[in-house]
Amino acid sequence: MLKRGGTIGILGGGQLGRMMAMSAAQLGYRCIAYAPEGDNVVSGVCEDLFVNKWDDKAALAAFAARCDVVTWEFENVPVATTRAMPEGRIFPHPRALETAQDRLNEKRFVEDLGGRPAAYMRVDSRADLEAAADRLGAPGILKTRRDGYDGKGQWRIGSDRDAQGLRLPDVPLIYEGFVEFEAEFSVILVRGRDGEIRFWDSARNTHEDGILTASTLPSGDLIEAQVGEARELARQVADALEYVGVLTLEFFATREGPIFNEMAPRVHNSGHWTIEGATTSQFENHIRAVAGLPLGETATLARTVTMTNIIGAGIKASQDHLKTPDTHLHDYGKARVREGRKMGHVTQLER
Repeated sequence: MLKRGGTIGILGGGQLGRMMAMSAAQLGYRCIAYAPEGDNVVSGVCEDLFVNKWDDKAALAAFAARCDVVTWEFENVPVATTRAMPEGRIFPHPRALETAQDRLNEKRFVEDLGGRPAAYMRVDSRADLEAAADRLGAPGILKTRRDGYDGKGQWRIGSDRDAQGLRLPDVPLIYEGFVEFEAEFSVILVRGRDGEIRFWDSARNTHEDGILTASTLPSGDLIEAQVGEARELARQVADALEYVGVLTLEFFATREGPIFNEMAPRVHNSGHWTIEGATTSQFENHIRAVAGLPLGETATLARTVTMTNIIGAGIKASQDHLKTPDTHLHDYGKARVREGRKMGHVTQLER
C-alpha cells in the first residue's frame, strides 16, 4: 500500500491525467507527470512535469526515481516507455498496452476468451482490402491497427469501388465488417491489486464523426439486458491481463447480443459521469487501485445522469451550463481550441 504523501507518476499530459491527479491529491498523494512537448494540461495540478520524448532514457530514469508507483492516462504511450519503469511499480502491467495498441491482436485476444468482435480481416495491401470488402461486404470500416482514436485513422468503405479507389496509408491496417447495432455502451470496471473487481453502471454512448458526444443513464432496456454478458467478458479480460486500475471495454448492443468493439486500458471518457454521479469516481478508484488501497463503492447516485462533451469552440459558452440546477462543468484548461478537440465536459443529474 502506498503511504500517505507518496508520489504517483503519470505517463501522459492530457485531461485524464489531470483528473487522476486531482483525485490523487484528495487521497493525500503527490503526482508528477511525463509527456512530450504539447498542451499538457496535467501540469496545472501536478507538482512537476517532465517534458521529454518518450524514448529519452535518461529522463525516464530520472522520472521513475521520483515515483513510488507509475500509471498512464493515454493508451498510445509506447510500450517501451512503460517497460522503462521499475518492474512491480507500474500499474496496469505493460502487457495491457501491448494487447490494446494493436487492433488485430486485441480482437484475437478477446476471441480467445470467448468474446465476439465484429467480423474482421487483416489488411497489408490493396489486394487484401479488396478481398476483405468482397468477403465481409461493404459498407465496412478500414482502420489503422495502431494509434487511432476519436475517429482518427478510420475510413468508411461504402462500396467495392471505394476499396479500389482509396489511397492506402503505409501502415498495418484492419478491415471490419459493418455491425447493425441498436446502441453503443461501455463496460467500465476497476480491478484492485488483490484481484477484486467492481463495475459502474453502463451508460448509453452517442457518437458523432467517431467522437463521443454524450453518455447517458439509465441506458435503456436493450443495453441493460446485455450488460451481464458484456461484464463477464470484461472480467475475463481483466483477470487474464492481471489488470490493476480502471479498464474499459466498448460494445455494440445488437439483436444478437453484445458485440465487442474495442478496449481502452485506462480511465475513459464515457466514465466521466462518475465524478458527480457515482459513489466513487473512476479516477478515484483508479488511484485507489494503483496505490493498493481498498476500492470504493461504484453505485449510481442519481435517477438520471447525462455527461456531454464540450468540443471545439463550444468551450467559449461553457459557463452558461451552470445556470441549470445540479449541473457540473469541467473545463480542461486547454489553450488551443480546434474543431473536434475535447475541451471539457458537463454532467447534469436528476435526483
